[in-house]
Amino acid sequence: MAETIGFIGLGIMGKPMARNLAKAGYALVLYNRSRGAVDELVAELPNARAAASPAEVAALAETVIMIVPDSPDVRDVVFGSKGLIESVNDKTLLIDMSTIAPGTAVEVHDAVVARGGAFLDAPVSGGDKGAIAGTLSIMVGGSDEAFQRAMPYFEAMGKTIVHVGGPGAGQTVKACNQIAVAVNIAGLSEALVFGAKAGVDPAKVLDVLGGGLANSRVLETRGPGMIKDQFVPGFRVDLHRKDLNIILTTAREQGSPLPVTAIVSQLMDSVSVAGNGDLDHSALMTAIEALAQIRVSE
Repeated sequence: MAETIGFIGLGIMGKPMARNLAKAGYALVLYNRSRGAVDELVAELPNARAAASPAEVAALAETVIMIVPDSPDVRDVVFGSKGLIESVNDKTLLIDMSTIAPGTAVEVHDAVVARGGAFLDAPVSGGDKGAIAGTLSIMVGGSDEAFQRAMPYFEAMGKTIVHVGGPGAGQTVKACNQIAVAVNIAGLSEALVFGAKAGVDPAKVLDVLGGGLANSRVLETRGPGMIKDQFVPGFRVDLHRKDLNIILTTAREQGSPLPVTAIVSQLMDSVSVAGNGDLDHSALMTAIEALAQIRVSE
């Protein structure tokens, strides 16, 4: 009989991640705030069924994975009405793959462990394409015992899987990732706008940058869309903006000045205020374009 995994959060990332677990042979118990995504997967996957609450998910599955938008959403799933914590016992493994504040991860870890369960914070990188392909990078905080127990599930969803430390460490490393990606997008945006303003073909700029030290995964995966004004979301501006807010708050608390990240965060804010928060985070370039009064795609 197939092992049953609970899965909570069936958005742009969660839905393909759940599909990959099903492909790996696991039965699924699904919960999502909007029922449509649950009904879709239950109809699609023979070994999937719906649950009425997070508590029911944890009652039906010893291992529960969740990926929801923000720290308040995690707290609501765990501690809210009919929350997961009601059903946590000494057999429970809760894996949170959301991107949230490290302090929230530690708070949830302590609550789960107090009831005899195990907890891992395991945020991911790779966007929707990585989620679909099962090639996500997964950075994991928590005990080694829990990490080893979770490895088969991680291997069904990701390719680069690293145990980075104790509770909260996964979220800290994800914050490092989000800093580097945001600053990279900003730098590429400035390069493309600078070149376009001087009359150079943006496609030629990408060709040259891609062949030297300036090359990056951001350039490879986002550059082609940026020069065509195509910002179909793989990771939305508002989600990256949320991450940068978490990072800057945590940085102030621990005394880590992040001046460049702070500027990029303000640029993300301006894109969202302009009504483009649902676009891909590479739409940060539109803020640079507005400052320079030029469209790279024209």
